[in-house]
Amino acid sequence: MIKVRDAAFVRFAAPDLDRAAMFLTDFGLEIAERSDDVLHARGTDPSAYLYVAERGEPGFRGVAFEAASARDLEAAAAMEGASGPEPLDGPGGGSRVRLTDPDGFGVEIVHGRTPAAARPVAQALVNRGSEVRRRGQLHRAARGPAAVKRLGHVVLRVADYATSAQWYRSRFGFLVSDEVHLGEPGNVVTAFLRCDRGQAYTDHHTLLCVGLGQVGFDHAAFEVEDVDAVMTGHDHLAAAGYDHHAGVGRHVLGSQVFDYWRDPWGHVMEHFTDGDLLNAGHEAGRHDAATALGTQWGRFA
Repeated sequence: MIKVRDAAFVRFAAPDLDRAAMFLTDFGLEIAERSDDVLHARGTDPSAYLYVAERGEPGFRGVAFEAASARDLEAAAAMEGASGPEPLDGPGGGSRVRLTDPDGFGVEIVHGRTPAAARPVAQALVNRGSEVRRRGQLHRAARGPAAVKRLGHVVLRVADYATSAQWYRSRFGFLVSDEVHLGEPGNVVTAFLRCDRGQAYTDHHTLLCVGLGQVGFDHAAFEVEDVDAVMTGHDHLAAAGYDHHAGVGRHVLGSQVFDYWRDPWGHVMEHFTDGDLLNAGHEAGRHDAATALGTQWGRFA
């Protein structure tokens, strides 16, 4: 078993890269590199890219996770069914090992990508009822796309949750943040899985494998700076005519403020902000499906 540090990027195929680039730009990503057959898009954080689109029939091609070290990448190459280490195409270089999960989803373990320069993001002081931080300064949220910072998590619909969870946890060291059951407590259909980074705090979840419905890609979630970014991004995407999927609201499990949109081929992409952060000492929660699908406010459907 190795320990991955974070989600690195998602990989898709699209028949029209011009259309893909337009959506990604409106969603708040920046095209980092492009050729006739592939484009790489980045956020404002230092990752060289968060999203890859290859020319082809539309569909989800896979997810990549960041290995904690070069030694972990070598260990991943020794796993059953893994490729050997190979150069990673795209900005920043680096290496990858390719695997295929029990449902046929592509999984890449990557290491050694050279970071890009971080992009500045506007940060507004917020006045609260009990804490005044902004005096004499006018608050004006800039209109336009929400500037995406980073890839937060990926959700996959799988044939059997237990099989998929065992596959991912035994290879990559994921920890359970919250377990979700349907009906009887023993009928676990998914769990929110986070990276094991010891005492360092990390996202409440980096991966979900949901054992309900047809096998396929569910959504990818990208962090933005704050609630203003969620809402200005919402208005921008709505004005551009994209298909809204769900939100705006605040989840119960994970606590994120969320807003979901569909790309031109129906793939769901989420903006989120203000999620829970946990370390390895946090004990797993157990919940029914109604809680998992509930919201603290707003709409999830």
